[in-house]
Amino acid sequence: MSGPDFAFEADLIARGMARVAGVDEVGRGPLAGPVTAAAVVLDPARIPKGLNDSKKLSEKKRLALLEELMTCAEVSVAHASVEEIDDINILRASHLAMERAVAGLSSPPDHCLIDGNLIPRGLTIPSTAVVKGDARSVSISAASIAAKIARDTIMRDLAQQFPGSGWDSNAGYPSKSHISALQTLGVTPHHRRSFKPVHNILCKD
Repeated sequence: MSGPDFAFEADLIARGMARVAGVDEVGRGPLAGPVTAAAVVLDPARIPKGLNDSKKLSEKKRLALLEELMTCAEVSVAHASVEEIDDINILRASHLAMERAVAGLSSPPDHCLIDGNLIPRGLTIPSTAVVKGDARSVSISAASIAAKIARDTIMRDLAQQFPGSGWDSNAGYPSKSHISALQTLGVTPHHRRSFKPVHNILCKD
């Protein structure tokens, strides 16, 4: 399987949709921190080489690609908070973050390519859901990179405020170190209370 390409975008552009945004989110699985989404509109003439699903790239490569994207593409990043995640559930919150990322672009795209199998219901722009999109569409790959770097940065900052959480390395995902920190240090204001491991600890208390 080769990496992502510009085929989805080229097809839409050929049909008159000049501004195509790739949209992806990161942070559905963690027990702590926001869920983060990005929307990216690439310039067809200046697509950075090496774009791929952010999980397949080293941190160094991701940072280099984001730096390049900031000079030749339009990038919008947005979040949904822990409170929103607990209030409306993680799927809706991740879709809310996606809607906010698209709304943050300088002008509305003509079409959105959304990673996954669902289109956020609040999105009024024509959209296509692309399963495993971050490995198939360079615009979605670019969005996955921007979202991951933004969220990792937030979790590193929060790790300074809550030493022992390990968020600088686990990004809030339920790693062994995070679960044991949760059990010994307790629940922080940045934990998602609707998530089972956190909920169970709160119930014990």
